[in-house]
This record gives sequence, C-alpha cells and structure tokens, in this order.
Amino acid sequence: MALDGVLRRVGVVGYGRLGQSLVSHLLTQGPELGLELVFVWNRDPGRMAGSVPPDLQLQNLAALGERHPDLVVEVAHPKIIQESGAKILRYANLLVGSPSALADQATEQQLREASHRWHHAVFVARGALWGTEDITRLDAAGGLQSLRVTMATHPDGFRLEGRLAAVPSTGPRTVLYEGPVRGLCPLAPRNSNTMAAAALAAPSLGFDHVVGVLVADLSLTDMHVVDVELRGPPGPSGRSFAVHTHRENPAEPGAVTGSATVTAFWRSLLGAAPAAPLPRPWLCDRQSPGPGWVWVCGSDMVSS
Repeated sequence: MALDGVLRRVGVVGYGRLGQSLVSHLLTQGPELGLELVFVWNRDPGRMAGSVPPDLQLQNLAALGERHPDLVVEVAHPKIIQESGAKILRYANLLVGSPSALADQATEQQLREASHRWHHAVFVARGALWGTEDITRLDAAGGLQSLRVTMATHPDGFRLEGRLAAVPSTGPRTVLYEGPVRGLCPLAPRNSNTMAAAALAAPSLGFDHVVGVLVADLSLTDMHVVDVELRGPPGPSGRSFAVHTHRENPAEPGAVTGSATVTAFWRSLLGAAPAAPLPRPWLCDRQSPGPGWVWVCGSDMVSS
C-alpha cells in the first residue's frame, strides 16, 4: 500500500509483450505496492479482448484524462510518443519505453515544453542498457569521451525500415549500421531503444555522438547481445579509463524484446511511481518528480 494510503493510478499504452507483462503485474501485485491500473490502450483493441477487463480498456487514447492517471507508461511504438507524448503530459507523468522517439529533435523539444508547462515529469526506462547509472555519473563528472553500443541478434528479431530494410545479410554476421544513434533510430525504431537510452544517459555526447552498431548474427537464434564500450579522456600517463560490458539476454526466436528486459521495465515502472516501496538498489536519485527529464533505474534480476 502507498505510504500515504492513496493508490497511484497507472495507465498502460501498448499491449504487446511488454504491455501484457506490466498489466499482469499491476493487476496481481499493484494494490499491495500502492498502484492501481486505470486503463490499457492498444492500437488494435481486439488484442485486449478476453485478457483485459472491459472497464479497463481505453478505446480512445485522447480520452485518457477521464481516467485521471498519475503515471502513463508507454510500451507501444516510438510513433506514440511522437504523436501523443506531449498530450499525455497534460494529465500525468510519462514513462517512455520507446526512447528512440527522442532522436527526433522536435519530439524531444515538445516533451520538454509540455513537461514544464503542465508540471509533469518525463521518465525514461533504461530497458536493456546495462550500467546506466554509472554512465550518467561519469558523463556528469566530465569523464566520458566516447560511448559505443552494439546490439546483435538474429535477423528475424529486427523490424527495420527505410534503406536498412533492404540491406541483405552477406554472411553469418553482418553489420547493418554503424554510426550516430540519431541516424539509426528512424531506420530501426524498435531495435534502437538501447542505443537511444545510452544517448540520453550521456547528454554530453547525445544522439549525435554516441555510436550505435546494429549486427545481424545468424547464430543468435535465442538471445540478444548488447556490448557497451566507453572510454574517458587520457590521464596524465596518457592512458584512458575504459569499460566494456557484454550482456547476453535470452529471447524467443524473432522477439524484439529479451526476457530480462521485460523484468527491467517492471522495475522502471516501480521507480517512476513514488508510492512503490522498492528496495534501495532500484531506487532513483530523484524521488519527487517534477518538470524535466528524470532517469529511471531498472533491474536485470529474473525474479519479479
């Protein structure tokens, strides 16, 4: 139960794999954690039939204000943030599950302005990005010179658009893209969220200077592999601080989202809802949301 006895009202936008998991958690565990599910919206309403109670199904996203949410969680598609993110902020705090949407500078500016105008916070789920908090602290201290994120999986796990959709796999391992994250996001909006999270975690580099690499690997039929490589400026000895993490995330064949990432989103939701009594390792530094960007911690723990 919430510390003040008042349940925090949560709406979920998107009912794919992530949305279904969050809705299930909210219905079964939400009340004891001080959270109440007040609506679920999906572009195809039929997908909710038989699994979401009819009174919780929101048919028109523009009517979400009638449900009086405290937090809206987007786990649908970057287009939802681009089209409706600023409107959502009029009524509630927003947890962005598709941060690749923010590679579009107009969308980022609209959300910033709406956040300040309506005094609601924008949270960003880190999803599959390991070491987010360390990246953010290093960047804030001026100790980050370069950041590179490589995401590799089987070609069936990609949902590519534009020129990337026509790039053939020329062998067992093909580099589909290597360059600024801002250029990758519109071409792979559902497969670049980890890179986008890195760009937001390191604002001194941002979307234009964090490097994203997308790799099609025929051997990775049941996992997503994310490598994060960062380097600081040279020290007095001429050597630089460097970190390289390698994350193997089990995934169903052809799935866009890995298993551990699903759990991380639930932890991000709890971090964005100030009522949730979450253990210290998953708490964020800012516990009182206000206008502007707020980073949400996640967790790769398999338990829920």
